[in-house]
Amino acid sequence: MEKDKILAGAKAAYKAVDDKQGEEIMVLDITGISPLADYFVIASANNSNQLKAMAEFVEEKLAPMGIRTRHVEGTQSARWILMDFGCIIVHLFHKEEREFYRLEKLWGDARHLMEEELV
Repeated sequence: MEKDKILAGAKAAYKAVDDKQGEEIMVLDITGISPLADYFVIASANNSNQLKAMAEFVEEKLAPMGIRTRHVEGTQSARWILMDFGCIIVHLFHKEEREFYRLEKLWGDARHLMEEELV
Protein backbone atom coordinates (compact mmCIF):
# COMPACT_ATOMS: atom_id res chain seq x y z
CA MET A 1 0.00 0.00 0.00
CA GLU A 2 1.36 3.44 -0.87
CA LYS A 3 2.53 5.76 1.92
CA ASP A 4 -0.03 8.52 1.14
CA LYS A 5 -2.92 6.06 1.34
CA ILE A 6 -1.64 4.68 4.64
CA LEU A 7 -1.38 8.17 6.15
CA ALA A 8 -4.86 9.02 4.83
CA GLY A 9 -6.16 5.86 6.50
CA ALA A 10 -4.54 6.79 9.83
CA LYS A 11 -6.12 10.26 9.55
CA ALA A 12 -9.52 8.72 8.75
CA ALA A 13 -9.25 6.42 11.77
CA TYR A 14 -8.35 9.41 13.95
CA LYS A 15 -11.36 11.36 12.64
CA ALA A 16 -13.72 8.39 13.11
CA VAL A 17 -12.64 7.94 16.72
CA ASP A 18 -12.90 11.69 17.33
CA ASP A 19 -16.41 11.75 15.83
CA LYS A 20 -17.46 9.13 18.41
CA GLN A 21 -16.01 11.23 21.27
CA GLY A 22 -12.89 9.15 21.77
CA GLU A 23 -10.56 10.62 24.36
CA GLU A 24 -6.80 11.18 24.42
CA ILE A 25 -6.49 10.19 20.76
CA MET A 26 -2.92 9.69 19.60
CA VAL A 27 -1.47 8.72 16.26
CA LEU A 28 2.06 7.33 16.47
CA ASP A 29 4.27 7.02 13.41
CA ILE A 30 6.17 3.77 14.00
CA THR A 31 7.62 3.59 10.49
CA GLY A 32 11.16 2.27 10.75
CA ILE A 33 10.74 1.45 14.44
CA SER A 34 8.67 -1.68 14.04
CA PRO A 35 7.82 -4.06 11.21
CA LEU A 36 4.30 -4.43 12.70
CA ALA A 37 2.79 -1.36 11.04
CA ASP A 38 3.40 2.23 9.99
CA TYR A 39 0.89 3.86 12.35
CA PHE A 40 -0.75 3.16 15.69
CA VAL A 41 -3.97 4.98 16.51
CA ILE A 42 -4.63 4.88 20.25
CA ALA A 43 -7.73 6.19 22.03
CA SER A 44 -9.78 5.80 25.19
CA ALA A 45 -13.48 5.56 25.93
CA ASN A 46 -15.62 5.65 29.06
CA ASN A 47 -17.59 2.46 28.46
CA SER A 48 -17.85 -0.71 26.38
CA ASN A 49 -20.68 0.58 24.18
CA GLN A 50 -18.63 3.60 23.17
CA LEU A 51 -15.63 1.38 22.40
CA LYS A 52 -17.71 -0.85 20.15
CA ALA A 53 -19.24 2.17 18.39
CA MET A 54 -15.77 3.61 17.77
CA ALA A 55 -14.52 0.31 16.35
CA GLU A 56 -17.51 -0.04 14.02
CA PHE A 57 -17.14 3.55 12.81
CA VAL A 58 -13.42 3.14 12.11
CA GLU A 59 -14.16 0.09 9.94
CA GLU A 60 -16.99 1.95 8.21
CA LYS A 61 -14.73 4.90 7.35
CA LEU A 62 -11.69 2.90 6.20
CA ALA A 63 -13.54 0.33 4.06
CA PRO A 64 -14.40 2.77 1.22
CA MET A 65 -10.70 3.66 1.07
CA GLY A 66 -9.90 0.01 0.36
CA ILE A 67 -8.41 -0.43 3.82
CA ARG A 68 -9.94 -3.47 5.46
CA THR A 69 -9.35 -5.18 8.77
CA ARG A 70 -7.14 -8.23 8.74
CA HIS A 71 -7.99 -9.11 12.30
CA VAL A 72 -9.98 -7.68 15.21
CA GLU A 73 -9.68 -8.76 18.85
CA GLY A 74 -11.40 -7.74 22.05
CA THR A 75 -14.91 -6.91 20.87
CA GLN A 76 -16.45 -9.45 23.27
CA SER A 77 -15.04 -7.94 26.44
CA ALA A 78 -14.72 -4.44 24.92
CA ARG A 79 -11.99 -3.40 27.34
CA TRP A 80 -9.22 -3.25 24.70
CA ILE A 81 -10.20 -3.56 21.07
CA LEU A 82 -7.30 -4.14 18.71
CA MET A 83 -7.95 -3.61 15.00
CA ASP A 84 -5.25 -4.70 12.56
CA PHE A 85 -5.52 -3.03 9.16
CA GLY A 86 -2.04 -4.12 8.10
CA CYS A 87 -0.11 -0.85 7.99
CA ILE A 88 -2.42 0.74 10.57
CA ILE A 89 -3.21 -0.73 13.97
CA VAL A 90 -5.98 0.83 16.04
CA HIS A 91 -5.99 0.34 19.81
CA LEU A 92 -9.22 1.33 21.56
CA PHE A 93 -9.05 1.14 25.33
CA HIS A 94 -11.35 1.45 28.29
CA LYS A 95 -9.70 4.15 30.42
CA GLU A 96 -8.42 1.78 33.12
CA GLU A 97 -6.80 -0.58 30.61
CA ARG A 98 -5.09 2.29 28.83
CA GLU A 99 -3.64 3.56 32.09
CA PHE A 100 -2.44 0.05 32.92
CA TYR A 101 -0.84 -0.83 29.55
CA ARG A 102 0.44 2.66 28.65
CA LEU A 103 1.18 1.73 25.03
CA GLU A 104 2.23 5.25 24.13
CA LYS A 105 5.01 4.97 26.73
CA LEU A 106 6.17 1.62 25.33
CA TRP A 107 6.47 3.23 21.91
CA GLY A 108 8.24 6.34 23.23
CA ASP A 109 10.58 6.48 20.22
CA ALA A 110 7.66 6.92 17.85
CA ARG A 111 6.78 10.33 16.46
CA HIS A 112 3.44 11.62 17.73
CA LEU A 113 1.48 13.22 14.92
CA MET A 114 0.10 16.57 15.99
CA GLU A 115 -3.59 17.37 15.67
CA GLU A 116 -2.85 19.88 12.91
CA GLU A 117 -1.34 17.06 10.85
CA LEU A 118 -4.44 14.88 11.29
CA VAL A 119 -7.28 17.17 10.25
